Amino acid sequence: MVLPRDEYERLTTLAKAGELPPLPRPDAQGNYPAVEYARASLARKIIRDRVAAGLSQRDLALRAGVRVETLCRIETGKHVPSVPTIDKLDRALKQAAREQQVHKRSKRARPKSE
Repeated sequence: MVLPRDEYERLTTLAKAGELPPLPRPDAQGNYPAVEYARASLARKIIRDRVAAGLSQRDLALRAGVRVETLCRIETGKHVPSVPTIDKLDRALKQAAREQQVHKRSKRARPKSE
């Protein structure tokens, strides 16, 4: 089976994001612990977006102006980041996604050399 390059890259990105922190289990009444659920959900979103943008933890930390150790603790669900830290990470991820889109468009627009 042959896949288009974009689809292949999308699937490999998803495979890289396979090691996501688990979501907490509900209690006997079916309620989820709010803080733990929010922490794990945020971690999973950051990991997915970072991998989709093709960034390592180090790259994202540098772009966002946070310590690599801080990002690692956030992504493992061991730390609840402050709102300013979330904002920094969000801006860096959005910028990386925009750059990736521009790069993909420019690759498609280039004529193939013979």
